[in-house]
Amino acid sequence: MRGDGLDTVDRRDLPVEIDPTVPSIARVYDYVLGGKQHFAIDRRVSEALFAAVPETSQLAKDNRSMLRRAIRWLVDEAGIRQIIDLGSGLPTEGNVHELAHEVDPTVRVVYVDIDPIVLAHGRALLANDTTTTVIQADATRLETVFDNPELKAMIDLDEPFAVIAASILHHFDDETATSVAQAIRDRLSPGSYVLFSNFLDDDEPRAKELENAFLKGGLGTGRFRTWAEHLELFEGLELVEPGVVYANDWMPDEQTLTNSPTHTLYAGGIGRKPA
Repeated sequence: MRGDGLDTVDRRDLPVEIDPTVPSIARVYDYVLGGKQHFAIDRRVSEALFAAVPETSQLAKDNRSMLRRAIRWLVDEAGIRQIIDLGSGLPTEGNVHELAHEVDPTVRVVYVDIDPIVLAHGRALLANDTTTTVIQADATRLETVFDNPELKAMIDLDEPFAVIAASILHHFDDETATSVAQAIRDRLSPGSYVLFSNFLDDDEPRAKELENAFLKGGLGTGRFRTWAEHLELFEGLELVEPGVVYANDWMPDEQTLTNSPTHTLYAGGIGRKPA
């Protein structure tokens, strides 16, 4: 569907941590968005998602569109100058640091992902960037993120910052997602923000079909949660208007798709920790 990706790369040239026979969420997401950083196993898993919901690519694009608008709002309107992007994935069009730097080139960004291929590509992309870095850490163990020396050298955790948690909690079971969201909220300094955006179960059959496709494809959890479950992620925070809504209804602009076929499958919002 989108070429051979990384299949022509000699395995000896890959980092030892990368197993091209095991699917990766980051590489599947790259494939769904039309990228080239994927193996045959990632494409096979992705085709199961397309079989369940042919518009799966648009679901990923709706997420990226909300992320674009959120980053610009955080930097331009909220005045945030420090961003931590959890589960950042592989570089793609409209990376967080690029969006932030369109408003202010001094914004500091730390990308966080557990996948070694993300680390390799991120380090290559950001080799000469003094305001942005990428670290390998586990979002389910947030001490590996916030206590990481590279992150602490870039981010002043006593000052306001933003955490981007887009499209990661729906890959965790309910207990893990709840605990990670709580840990993020606990780590926020006063005046800091967090973006949560995830798959939505809005009582339509495609949500369950995609959820089952994630399980059958070997990717584990692709959890579609209810509105109530989305709202629980923001417990104790002040919700930024318009609150927790369909992704394309969050501060839409002229580039936001108004008739997305996956409009009701994705939701998100931004919360602020009171000063």
